[in-house]
Parts: sequence; structure tokens; C-alpha cells
Amino acid sequence: MLLTPIRLSPDHDLPAPLLTELTALYAAHRDFHALTGDFPDPDDIRPEQVAAELADELAHPDVEVLLARSEGRLAGVVITLARHPDPADPDPWIGLLMVDAARQRQGRGRELARLVEDRFRTEGRTAVRLAVLDGNDRALAFWTALGYEVIDHRNDRQRGRPCAVLRKPLSGGGRR
Repeated sequence: MLLTPIRLSPDHDLPAPLLTELTALYAAHRDFHALTGDFPDPDDIRPEQVAAELADELAHPDVEVLLARSEGRLAGVVITLARHPDPADPDPWIGLLMVDAARQRQGRGRELARLVEDRFRTEGRTAVRLAVLDGNDRALAFWTALGYEVIDHRNDRQRGRPCAVLRKPLSGGGRR
């Protein structure tokens, strides 16, 4: 699986074929979007909504949107934050990790998480954090199985939704 930063057009738009792929990826995760409330109708996620969501993310200088491709197809998307707004928090964050629904339960999410962790290790980062919304038991089980530990419970900064904050130390350099 290859992990590369998203490339916008010269007009700072998502290329139409990529936007189509991303919309299909987002739409396949109806239950997640019903929980997050990020889209008005999780049964009808539209390309312009996905474009706006990603534009909001990319407006922050410390945010990176990474595309995972396997066999020429979009296998997933990851949104990372190099620095948390809280100056007391030294760790980078994974804001979103979403795998193609047709490829779930095949180790793709685990592989994608490892690739992101390796990127942070290469940058000399010593740990990574993320938040899991309350009620997303499947995600909490996934991340804890990968060695992330719950270190806090608080509301998220964007919408005030209750969540668990998880952290994982990153040891060594490169691949494990």
C-alpha cells in the first residue's frame, strides 16, 4: 500500500476523479458519519460536502491528508495533525483513518496505521494520539488492539462531542 499526500489542482480543488473516489469511500461509512454528525444526511453524502470537509481540514497548516492506494485503487484516507493546538501536547495526532469498506477486516487498517506511525517515527516523533468518539466501540477496540491506551476522556475541540483520547509511544526508527 502506498501512502501519499493529497494533491490539489492548481485552483486548489480536488481533481474530479479523486473526489468521486473519496465520496464513495466516505459514503460507505454511513454508521460512522451518523455518529459524528459531520454530514447532514449520512445516507446521502455528496461530492461537494466531501470537498468542503477536506478543504476545512487542509486550511490548517499542520494538517496533512494522506491517500492510501493499493493496486491502483483508493484503499483509504488518513488525516493527521502535526501539532495539537494545546501547547502542552507535544504529540502528533491521527484525526481520521478510514479504510475502503470493501477491504475492511483484511488487515488494511492495521497496515495503514503502521504506515502513519512509521512516518511520524521518521520525523523523530516519540508518540501519537487520537480521539475516539464515545459510542464508537469498534474503533476503540481497533486502536487498543494496536497498542493505543486511553489516557483521557474529554469533549472534542470541534463540536464538543465526548470522546476517549488514546496515545501510543513510538519506539525505534523506521519499520518495526
